[in-house]
Amino acid sequence: MKKIIIVFSFLFFNIINAQVNDFKNIDFTRADNIAKLNEGENLQNLSLLSYKLTSKLPTDVEKFRAIYSWVCNNIRGDYYQHSKVLRKIKKFQNDSIRLMKWNEDYKKVAFKKLLKHKKTMCTGYSYIVKELAFLADIECEIINGYGRDIESNVDSLELANHSWNAVKLKDKWYLCDATWSSGYINEKNTFVSDYNDGYFLADPIMFSTNHYPLDEEWLLNSQTTSTAFVTSPLVYTEAFEQKVFPLSPSVMHLEINRKDEVSFRLKTLKDIPLENISLVIFSGPIEKNLEIYDIKNENGIIEFKNKFNWVGFYDVHLKIYEDIIATYTVKVTNE
Repeated sequence: MKKIIIVFSFLFFNIINAQVNDFKNIDFTRADNIAKLNEGENLQNLSLLSYKLTSKLPTDVEKFRAIYSWVCNNIRGDYYQHSKVLRKIKKFQNDSIRLMKWNEDYKKVAFKKLLKHKKTMCTGYSYIVKELAFLADIECEIINGYGRDIESNVDSLELANHSWNAVKLKDKWYLCDATWSSGYINEKNTFVSDYNDGYFLADPIMFSTNHYPLDEEWLLNSQTTSTAFVTSPLVYTEAFEQKVFPLSPSVMHLEINRKDEVSFRLKTLKDIPLENISLVIFSGPIEKNLEIYDIKNENGIIEFKNKFNWVGFYDVHLKIYEDIIATYTVKVTNE
């Protein structure tokens, strides 16, 4: 019987836990409340807005939290702007000069729309975060690269389609993504505000499950390669919300024999009852639970096993509570 064997290093988990614990003693309630008190403020005077958000807070991390919280809850995603930019990127992907010229011209239009309507795409989110942070004397950078989701960069690095931020706090760089924290676009192409705290000062290793920068320096202490990025399981924003991430199998596309045993391992950063972990497939609109066994949680590492008894090709989803956090494809053949 063939098994998928998982190997991991303790250094990997020590790095994760160190990142998570950096600000564990900071209560962000005051920063979040200040952001709420300034809800609806306009963007015509960024200096004044930054002052209102940060002047009463004692630490840079609290100041940045207020800025981040305000941006995520007051700026709305613009599906049509996002789609237009992606179309142009695809059209001019082999003509960098034309793309650069179009981009420079379109920036003016996009910036006006952002200031007037508080609607934008990822570049606008990262720009506002950077500017408000700069005005609060916090070092912050815009990072451009590849965002991986169900529609983009699934099996190869096709398009540099996303932007996020790196912020320096206590002489250390951290990563965040205000765009994906702010909400999502629904099936009607309408933005839904739904704050996801998982992308705020996210661990670099976890962050690199669906973010890959053009400048690999901004992977920080993640050792992810571009090949590993596009061959790993597809990880969704819900993984960041639930703070659960797949460790193994480490590749998205699996080929196994019927009745082979597959071992799954997840890293969780919070307590999750084992009965709320499941492995599911869909038959049309019908969700079916696959049998999992030998499930356990040891020091934040959740393990369980599964056997595929039927030949076929399956999209297999990891589910925590009601959220699908990651997807594998499994091709099952006869021995």
